[in-house]
Amino acid sequence: MRTLLRARMDTRAGNEALRNGTLSKVIEEMIERLHPEAAYFTTLDGGRTCLLVFDMEDSSQMPAVSEKLFTEMEAEVELHPVMNADDLKKGLAALR
Repeated sequence: MRTLLRARMDTRAGNEALRNGTLSKVIEEMIERLHPEAAYFTTLDGGRTCLLVFDMEDSSQMPAVSEKLFTEMEAEVELHPVMNADDLKKGLAALR
């Protein structure tokens, strides 16, 4: 299932991770593991934020996806099923 990951990192933990080099390491490992179709980095609600769209095959993947963000970045993590335009068109057609 196409999934949107939104991870907002704690500023203090993110600053420490930036200083000691783990910030880029955690991001690189996450991208290698998830192979996202899209990856964006911005600030939301005043903090460093990562937005990834990836395929989550099973809900049992949730700990593997999020735990490192919780423990290394003290991040607030959200996972949401999402659709692209083709998915929406297919879903709306099924309503008829």
